[in-house]
Amino acid sequence: MKPRSPRLAARALILHDDRLLLVNAYPGGVSDLWCAPGGGVHAGASLPENLHREILEECGLHITVGPPCLVNEFHDPASGFHQVDIYFRCTAASAALPPDWRDPEGVVTDRRFVTRAELASLRHKPDSLGPVAWGQGIFYDPLEVIVR
Repeated sequence: MKPRSPRLAARALILHDDRLLLVNAYPGGVSDLWCAPGGGVHAGASLPENLHREILEECGLHITVGPPCLVNEFHDPASGFHQVDIYFRCTAASAALPPDWRDPEGVVTDRRFVTRAELASLRHKPDSLGPVAWGQGIFYDPLEVIVR
């Protein structure tokens, strides 16, 4: 199998009142895996522009994109899929999640703010999400096999 180029994605770490915004991107409850919101980048737009679009679509929030804080990569050896996520520290104009929101692409089915303790009890990726979200500096997670 010929290797494919990695997919590039941008993700937002949004803390409000010491709670982190997470999404579940598995329609129909296929998985209980939670992650930071964000998604694939479109050519011709900057990473922050892509991230602003993704967060509006996935969560209904307007954000200000801050500095990057994590590079995380994962792959599926069976299919050749490889993704590189760049996480940014972001702030939301309002942390009120619109109750009538729907992801226009139907990918994100649930979103919520969680405390550190709640995050520890949820299945989430990457494993470094908590230390990065509530930490400082820039982090790198080495390539790992995809989890569903």
